[in-house]
Amino acid sequence: MLERYVQALSAHDVGLEEPAATRDRLKDRFPRGATRRMTQLGLLVGTALEDLGPGTDDAVVYASAYAETRALEGYLDSFPAASPTLFQTSIHPSAVQQALIGRQLPVREFFPLTGRLHLPAHALQAALLSDASRVLVCGGEERGTWLLERNAASDRTFAFALALVPTAAGALARVRLEPVDAAVPAVALTLPMFFDALRTRQALDLVAAPGLRLEVEWR
Repeated sequence: MLERYVQALSAHDVGLEEPAATRDRLKDRFPRGATRRMTQLGLLVGTALEDLGPGTDDAVVYASAYAETRALEGYLDSFPAASPTLFQTSIHPSAVQQALIGRQLPVREFFPLTGRLHLPAHALQAALLSDASRVLVCGGEERGTWLLERNAASDRTFAFALALVPTAAGALARVRLEPVDAAVPAVALTLPMFFDALRTRQALDLVAAPGLRLEVEWR
């Protein structure tokens, strides 16, 4: 069994807000001029991480099914004169890199994960297996445009970050993973579903991936 406690949580649900509106709303949270090339997801993940105060001894686990959708759309639209800037911004771990590199904040470990049906369980498994004293689990999506029309993007924009520690003192919740028979059917717990459970502090107790039972108990 793996177990840690939620020390802090930051959740940002902006729904259908356009990137320009997000940038204008959050620009004062970042160094001057830094937001010009940041993606909407980068702004939101960066804000959520800043709320938790990342440090050099922290490990970071990042979860996103689609990641920088708007940058990817822009990169593909730029062909045949492909944009190297949009290519760099569109890579999967970009949201966390924008937040940490822009502030020159190193971390101990960084694990970017993707997937769909069982992504939250696998992200938490990576976090609970880390030997860092504090692990920041962050993630999110940004709403696509023409990729959404092709069912290859998120239909909403959100981001979150939670700090997991080994001690229960002052904790918001307990997170536990334990092995179960792989034959037990797993529930399709997607990242948006997990985000909604965090945002509303909904308790979870389910087989969230083959062979893994997830329990989140709020205090």
